[in-house]
Amino acid sequence: MSKRNSETVKVGVIGVGSMGQNHVRIYRDLPGVELVGLYDAAMERAKEVAADFGTRALTMDELLEQADAVSIAVPTQYHFDAARECIDAGVSVLVEKPFVEDPKNGQTLIDFAEERGVVLQVGHVERFNPAVRTLMDIVDDLDVIAVTAERLGPPLDREIDDSAVMDLMIHDIDIVLALVGEDVHSVNAVGTQEGAYGAANLQFEDGTVAELTASRVTQEKVRQLTISAAEARVKVDYIDQSIEIHRQSAPEYVEDGDVRYRHENVVEKLTVDQGEPLKKELTAFTDAVRTGSDPVVSGEDGLRALEVTRQLDELAATEPETKTGRSPLTQDD
Repeated sequence: MSKRNSETVKVGVIGVGSMGQNHVRIYRDLPGVELVGLYDAAMERAKEVAADFGTRALTMDELLEQADAVSIAVPTQYHFDAARECIDAGVSVLVEKPFVEDPKNGQTLIDFAEERGVVLQVGHVERFNPAVRTLMDIVDDLDVIAVTAERLGPPLDREIDDSAVMDLMIHDIDIVLALVGEDVHSVNAVGTQEGAYGAANLQFEDGTVAELTASRVTQEKVRQLTISAAEARVKVDYIDQSIEIHRQSAPEYVEDGDVRYRHENVVEKLTVDQGEPLKKELTAFTDAVRTGSDPVVSGEDGLRALEVTRQLDELAATEPETKTGRSPLTQDD
């Protein structure tokens, strides 16, 4: 069972690479949260990071003894073992995306967390982008026809094992699945540049389609999503945290000496509360731990995004001559 017994949530971080250090930074200053320490398999690095942020480098056992909740920011292949150990100790977990390597292990963690009565959240941070949160509030009022998303950028100065589909596109897959709220009927994908560029198509059971592109070889950083709906076209910029709604006014004839045809476009710019998505994510996680409520991004959400992304990743890596075209996400036995 969960071991929480106070209003202050005691937290820790497992894995203090670049992402883990951001978790440490935010936890350190989050109201109602006490950062008890961090753990990394590389103890010297753990000690250096702990010194930088004024906390302690602990062993895994020490951290789990003291923490109510932890962020897991280790490489994906270690997510399952780390999360299982934490849950077994009654500690709630936020597991960075991708949730796990093997979907079967993801379901095991979901079931185990429910059995132990702890919170399991998956770190799809774009769900906490203020523009996305605002979009989620208005999407139910839209008759969505199609969604397009671009997540592009130049080559990084560090090695990443995952393809652009698994590392980048998975963010937009998670958001599209949440926006549409329907089962996926079929998927297809292509890739190039040894996995550094991928493009994918999804069709949902209700007929909605999505087109997604992810790249680590594009000389411009782009993070955009567009919804084409019967009523309007909605443009989201993740970087600017902005939303524009484009509507077309009714056409009319006007007379000013000559009869003319006029058709105007109306652009609404929604008010979006700005803020750091990761801070909002960790706030939501610790609030869920404090109150025992369901997390915003559940294990089921993370598992669904992973399953779709894995299939797209496999298709994108397939040689053109062996592709079979449209690939159903699920097939009847």
